[in-house]
Parts: sequence; structure tokens; C-alpha cells
Amino acid sequence: MYIILLMLAVLFATFEQTLTGFGFSLIVMPLVTLLFDLRTASPLVALMGLTLYIINLLRYRQAVNFREVWRLGIASALGIPVGLWVLANVNEALIKSLLGLILMAYAVYSLVHPPVPRLRSGHWGYLAGFIAGCLSGAYNTPGPPLVVYGSLRQWAKDEFRAILQAIFLLNAALTVTSHYLTGHLTTPVLTSYAYALPALLLGILIAALVDSKINKERFRTIVTVMILVLGVSLIRV
Repeated sequence: MYIILLMLAVLFATFEQTLTGFGFSLIVMPLVTLLFDLRTASPLVALMGLTLYIINLLRYRQAVNFREVWRLGIASALGIPVGLWVLANVNEALIKSLLGLILMAYAVYSLVHPPVPRLRSGHWGYLAGFIAGCLSGAYNTPGPPLVVYGSLRQWAKDEFRAILQAIFLLNAALTVTSHYLTGHLTTPVLTSYAYALPALLLGILIAALVDSKINKERFRTIVTVMILVLGVSLIRV
């Protein structure tokens, strides 16, 4: 039964990520933690994310802003070891509760979308990147600080998607490598990844087929509400 639930979670999260450019880890990570312990879920989601981001980056490669990617990428690389240390040394229940709070804060920000002035200095990208790296190492959820930073910088739509895919890919690659070096890529992790891979590829295919027929803003709102609910559920764990 858990394999079916895993595949459904991956299918939906991949579908959402392919349509909107972000959201995969925000959706799949809390769901997978309901099926596995955190030290299995984290490397599993990192592996799935790495696969997905490679494929999606190919779609948006022409719009990549390399200056922003460089700035965010360097800071993210420094933050990932911090997140991995948290994963290995902090109580799992506390980690899940913190993840829940992060998801709730992000969802509320996205739903309210308060008016803010444009962030003109790119130097804030170092802070956003470092926080994203910490979240990637611990939870595989680098998205919230990157989405907030990108919104404040007012990136163009395709540029927004391209930068996110590039940073997500970098974070996932470094996180997977770190999990490998620390022995976290166990047989159960690799077996679950093999089961989830067809669902991931199917999610990409379905999203590509319906991309021009779906109201992305309405769909994103629905997903954001779901992220809020998932955040609340983790705090109750």
C-alpha cells in the first residue's frame, strides 16, 4: 500500500512542479515523511528531485540568468552541510515541526501576497541561497526562500522558472552526493526510488499534455492551500 501512496504523491507533485516551475519538494516531502522516517525520506526525495530538475531545466535553459544562479548557488552550497548536520543530530519530531512551520509561513505568504517594493540589490541573494541550502540539506525544501526572493526581485516568468530549476538542480546534486558520502543511500531508499520513477516520468508527461489547457493561477492557489494543510499536519506529528 505504501508504494501506491508514494507513487500517487510523486505523480501529483511532479505534475505541479512541471506546470508551475516549483513545489515538488514542498508537496512530496511532507507526504513521504508520513510513509518513511525522515532519514529515509530525505535522500529519497533528493534523488527524485535531482531527476526531475534535470528534465525541467532542459525546458527553460534559454532563460537562465547565470549571475543570479551563481550568487544563489554559492550560498546554497555553503548551507547544505548545515542542513545535513541538523538532519543527523536534531530530534526528528522537532525537525518535522519546524518543516511544518516553514510550509505554513510560505503558504500564508503566497496566499496573502502582501505588496512589497522591488528588491533592487542582488546581495540579498546570498542570504536567500544560504537558507535554501540549509533547507535542502535538512528537508529537501529549498523553494520558499528562493520563491520569496525571486518575487521581490520581480523576475520575468520564464527567468523565474529557469533560475529555480537551476538552483534546485544544484542543491539536489550536492544533497544526493552528501547522502551518498554519509551512507544514507540505502537499499530501501534506492528501491523506493525505482518504484517512484515511473510516476515521476508520467507526471511530467501529463503536465506537458495539459499545460496550455489549465488555469495555472487557480491551480497554484489550490496547491498552496494544500501545502498549508500539510504544514499543519506535520506540526501535529
